[in-house]
Amino acid sequence: MNTLKLLFIALIVSFSAQLNAQTADEIIANYFENTGGVDAWQKIGGMKMSAKINQGGMEIPLEIIRLKNGKQMTVINFQGKEIKQGVFNGEVLWSTNFMTQKAEKGDQETTDNLKRQMNEFPDPFLNYKENGYIIELLGKETMDGTETFKLKLTKKPIFVDGVEEDNVSYYFFDTENFVPLVVQVEIKAGPMKGQVSESKMSDYQEVGDVYLPFSLTQGLKGQPGQTIAIDKIELNPQINDIEFEFPEEVVVTPPEVKK
Repeated sequence: MNTLKLLFIALIVSFSAQLNAQTADEIIANYFENTGGVDAWQKIGGMKMSAKINQGGMEIPLEIIRLKNGKQMTVINFQGKEIKQGVFNGEVLWSTNFMTQKAEKGDQETTDNLKRQMNEFPDPFLNYKENGYIIELLGKETMDGTETFKLKLTKKPIFVDGVEEDNVSYYFFDTENFVPLVVQVEIKAGPMKGQVSESKMSDYQEVGDVYLPFSLTQGLKGQPGQTIAIDKIELNPQINDIEFEFPEEVVVTPPEVKK
């Protein structure tokens, strides 16, 4: 009798665990459902975020623009000057040099890697299967006191010094609201190679028909990061294509001097 009772309890516990179990696909489905629905996300053709960062006690305004066709840029307003960084028109990547105030093109490898990510807007999970990405649920992990689902997102490989490298990100989704709170990515090149970059997202608010984070903190894992406080997010903004084009330097020919 006791054996039957214990078996019955074990079956109930097992069945209960199956009901509470989550798959990676279910977590992503819940994420989009809780933040507006897939249809609402697919209608987003662009985003323009007006934000500010605090640098040494100085508040610096900036705009972050991302469009569905892959075009993007960040515009920093510093001491009355607009400085464009990470501008990409789909073919050319460029930034304004802070010292010379002249536009400089990015290297070819970084540009090619950015082209591989053009289909990720507005969210890498939205059409991840069509893009050939793979997601895996690695279990649960507590992040800053909050229980999260840890998902591994494997995207198209990137080139590092001419060699293809795995392109993996780790997303931590709140188990209650199913929204991403933290993203971690290993840095593959540069002086911080081997370290892990970490982005934290919070203060989700309604924008149009979807919910988006209004606070972003970026830095290295285990270290204090730089917080970007977002004041406003505009969906489907009208941006002139010329804003993304590399400004070719105009050479002025001096007038011919008559003898």
